[in-house]
Amino acid sequence: MARRLTVAAAQLGPIQKAEGRDVAVGRMVRLMERAHQRGVEVVVFPELALTTFFPRWYEEDRAAADNWFEAALPSNETAPLFEAARKYGIAFHLGYAEKTPEGRHFNTAVFVHPSGEIVLKYRKVHLPGHAEYDPVRKVQHLEKRYFEVGDLGFPVVRAPVGGAGPVNVGMLICNDRRWPEAWRVLGLQSVELVMLGYNTPSLNMDNRGFEAHHLRVLHSHLSIQAGCYQNATFGVAAAKAGVEDGHELFGHSIIVNPQGEIMAQATSWDDELITADCDLEMCRLGRETIFNFAAHRRVEAYARITAQTGAQPPAEWQPRGA
Repeated sequence: MARRLTVAAAQLGPIQKAEGRDVAVGRMVRLMERAHQRGVEVVVFPELALTTFFPRWYEEDRAAADNWFEAALPSNETAPLFEAARKYGIAFHLGYAEKTPEGRHFNTAVFVHPSGEIVLKYRKVHLPGHAEYDPVRKVQHLEKRYFEVGDLGFPVVRAPVGGAGPVNVGMLICNDRRWPEAWRVLGLQSVELVMLGYNTPSLNMDNRGFEAHHLRVLHSHLSIQAGCYQNATFGVAAAKAGVEDGHELFGHSIIVNPQGEIMAQATSWDDELITADCDLEMCRLGRETIFNFAAHRRVEAYARITAQTGAQPPAEWQPRGA
């Protein structure tokens, strides 16, 4: 019996540094209106969807960046999103910068039920970039300066979503998509829908070697498609796109099925809604055959994955008598 869920990746065009929360939220509400017209039940917005990608800007005083963070959800600025969810009966995923009551800072995403209740919260684990100003870089990437490593693990929750009934939902944020360990932890919880937001520049700004432009998109899609296939899950990956504060983000939001196929892809650098009808029963094939974890995983052989962080050289073989 089919368990159909209509999902959307709500790609956002650039959000400039001078623009307020009201501009971004207004655009997102319009995308939710469009989603309602198409019968969408879940909308996925990008990472740090309420502001420009502020980690490209260096603040010597770390506290000076606090204006980019949300102390609570919903806030006065974000309330229209929650109101739209209730009005249209749509669940949504939102990426934002979180400041906790204790003053901690995280790159965070939440999944919100159409009732306005927060179903699940995730804090980004794999923070790229650096913590101090780097004169070698063309553009700074200061996630390690402004955020702490997420402390919630990779949670999955089973919750009523749309007409599909209870759905096993999980989240990743941006760079997490490149780490197979993150996907596998979700897969080990029988995840059926992974929601993912990202802000990825079209150029590698590290300035330590050449990376062809087209490979930026290829590597992003490859990571998501492999994660979905190897864990028998649908994935909805929503990006920011276009020239933001003078720097290009590559967009290319996608929706992927459990066999690793791209079902829908954004083709603009603007606000764009892509949708797909997902039969969650498709997750069973991989989960019960090739990736039947209970039958085929061999955890006794994987100890190095959690016991070791950096790569180590292997033992060197020498011919006898050398």
